[in-house]
Amino acid sequence: MPTPARSALLLAGLLASAGVAHFVAPKQFDATVPRALPGSPRTWTAASGAVELALAAGLVVPATRRASAHATALFFAGVFPANVKMAYDWRHRPAPARALAYARLPLQVPLILWARRAARAEG
Repeated sequence: MPTPARSALLLAGLLASAGVAHFVAPKQFDATVPRALPGSPRTWTAASGAVELALAAGLVVPATRRASAHATALFFAGVFPANVKMAYDWRHRPAPARALAYARLPLQVPLILWARRAARAEG
């Protein structure tokens, strides 16, 4: 399997794992939903988990990989406010937890770039 295709499948695995986690342990995700969003945080948690699962499925299928990869890059940019909220909310936690929350912020950039590269993967 060519390396770009393998990379797209690894990204699909990451998204699928995160998507499942949204349904298995939703409380931790509910807490990161910005208050400015309308509706219940649980609704947003379930919706984002479902989107992650759909994006993962799209990355696995070569015919939909390009579109799904572009959508994944947009998704990673779109969930950035949740990471900002988490970093803000965790600002008074112990140093290791704070470091984790702050590390998530710049991590979005390589995730977006990874998704963009996956858009170029063939079969």
